[in-house]
Amino acid sequence: MKNHTRVLTLAVVCAAAIACTQSNLNSLDIDVLNPGAPIQPTMYGIFFEDINFAADGGLYAELVKNRSFEFPYALQGWKAFGNVAIREDGPFERCPHYARLTDPGHAHKQTGLDNEGFFGIGVEAGKTYNFSVWARVPDGGEGAIRVELANTASMGEDQFFVQQTVNMSGSTWKKYQVELKPEITDPKAILRIFLENPRTTVDLEHISLVPGDALEGIYRKDLAQALADLHPGIFRFPGGCIVEGTDLETRYNWKNSVGPVENRPINENRWEYTFPHRFFPDYFQSYGLGFYEFFLLSEIIGSEPLPILSCGLACQFQNDNPEAHVPVKELQPYIQDALDLIEFANGGTDTKWGALRAQMGHPAPFNLKYLGIGNEQWDQLYPDHLEPFVEALRKAHPEIKIVGSSGPDSEGKQFDFLWPEMKRLGADLVDEHFYRPYDWFLSQGARYDNYDRQGPKVFAGEYACHATGKKWNHFYASLLEAAFMTGLERNADIVHMATYAPLFAHVEGWQWRPDLIWYDNLRSMRTVSWHVQQLYGQYKGENVLKLTMDGKAVTGAEGQNGLFASAVKDGDLVYVKVANTSEQDQELALNFNEESGLKAVKRIVLKSEELYEDNTLDNPDAIVPVEASFTGNGKSIKAEVPALSFTIFVLSR
Repeated sequence: MKNHTRVLTLAVVCAAAIACTQSNLNSLDIDVLNPGAPIQPTMYGIFFEDINFAADGGLYAELVKNRSFEFPYALQGWKAFGNVAIREDGPFERCPHYARLTDPGHAHKQTGLDNEGFFGIGVEAGKTYNFSVWARVPDGGEGAIRVELANTASMGEDQFFVQQTVNMSGSTWKKYQVELKPEITDPKAILRIFLENPRTTVDLEHISLVPGDALEGIYRKDLAQALADLHPGIFRFPGGCIVEGTDLETRYNWKNSVGPVENRPINENRWEYTFPHRFFPDYFQSYGLGFYEFFLLSEIIGSEPLPILSCGLACQFQNDNPEAHVPVKELQPYIQDALDLIEFANGGTDTKWGALRAQMGHPAPFNLKYLGIGNEQWDQLYPDHLEPFVEALRKAHPEIKIVGSSGPDSEGKQFDFLWPEMKRLGADLVDEHFYRPYDWFLSQGARYDNYDRQGPKVFAGEYACHATGKKWNHFYASLLEAAFMTGLERNADIVHMATYAPLFAHVEGWQWRPDLIWYDNLRSMRTVSWHVQQLYGQYKGENVLKLTMDGKAVTGAEGQNGLFASAVKDGDLVYVKVANTSEQDQELALNFNEESGLKAVKRIVLKSEELYEDNTLDNPDAIVPVEASFTGNGKSIKAEVPALSFTIFVLSR
């Protein structure tokens, strides 16, 4: 990333309403005696979509690409040598392909396969990697393969650096496993398989390599930990545009993503070809990270699951023809999918789908409470398709809260049309999306102050600051996100959920940015935006406290010196959040109506002199929150917030 100077454009400076000097005192009046709206446990969460190699090659710990030879080009991701044939009468109905390895025809030739992984296979010295394969010897008897981790660019005597022999027997398909323990670290290894006895034919299916430290054997450890450390209250999945698909055939079908992982069919990933300038022709969804795994991860990290299902509309950005969508009168199979999903999540083990959940290892229900129908649909098509879902769900499961959508825009014609429609249909929450530039975030501090309190609640389901000409992760964009979030918090009576997006990105496979967490094959990095989200989650509080300056909410409005602020209580603690978007340090007086006053405990400051830089894989802690001195007690406590910074003041009653 290029180095950028710490200079704001005149337009941004004006938008921030900077009209003060360092000597000005900003009096923030905080009512600690009359707590306001409760802050929902779901207030701050995460949104997962398989973009930027977020699932395969990312959170899903599988290291082998195209492990079942089901890609449209069966050997995509593989290099075959010797005598290898792909057959399609294998043991798994929905994944029928497998590789047959036979005699190369000469005693000094070899038969086998190399797998390239996802931008290479990353392995670390001293760690264990679990190799498994479904295999058979079709003619009966004994057979074997030799499995290696290797690097073809190696300058050493051997390309391989660890190897194991897998012995197999009989003509019946069986699962075989061995452990590989490399003594070197290599982010760009390959998996190599040799036919050990060239006179014996073997068949191989579902070839897998998973790090031994993968959480539950499913999730890449560091990425799962980065999610857990956010303490998210809500987990929205699996998309996003993935839900819709480029066409209905390639929509995300949750029923294909459950059951034995060996028998889950692949699906096209719509992000494979959406951006020709960031094109990845081998980007597919293995469904190894499916709905069961999403529910399980929600449980592990303490989030409420929020699955999103297709409403029968393919992506409207990519389909102008009405015939691309399901007619309303033919929606029943899609509605049944929604009802069956609730049964899968919550049903008893004596039900069809509840029994499948139990067979997969989770007899207890997942306690699903929320369900989203549709993603970013618009026009009359969307409410027409949503209405029969609402009717069926209200009748069968009135306990489930339904999430509708306000379309792809944060305002405008479609937004203004869909909000009343969501209220008419009785949606419990409305999903708003906004990827917007600096000036939008600077102008939206009071966005939710005048929303209808009698209508559906708000889910800010996808948002990030996308700077014009600077569409990458950087500190200043994260600061404006922090400023905007004071408005979410202040309006916790109407805003019940919020999730930044997108969540993950592989540094060699990204298609969209900015993103919350970046990684390569061995390392990961939490962006400044991640730290903003983590701070809001950690200091979420229980109830909103009224905070004003000169009797008005602090929203960055004219005359407020570029300040955005909110306050909450958490038991006997009070958290005051202040984003200073001006280029001057600002002096504050925190005024409380508590007779005995409050006591300063600590403050946390997020600041950087490098406005257009972020953390990196090489320097993951370049910009992180730090604790700073904060002293004083009484009904008014003086403090200072640095220029272009986000500060949380912690006080006790």
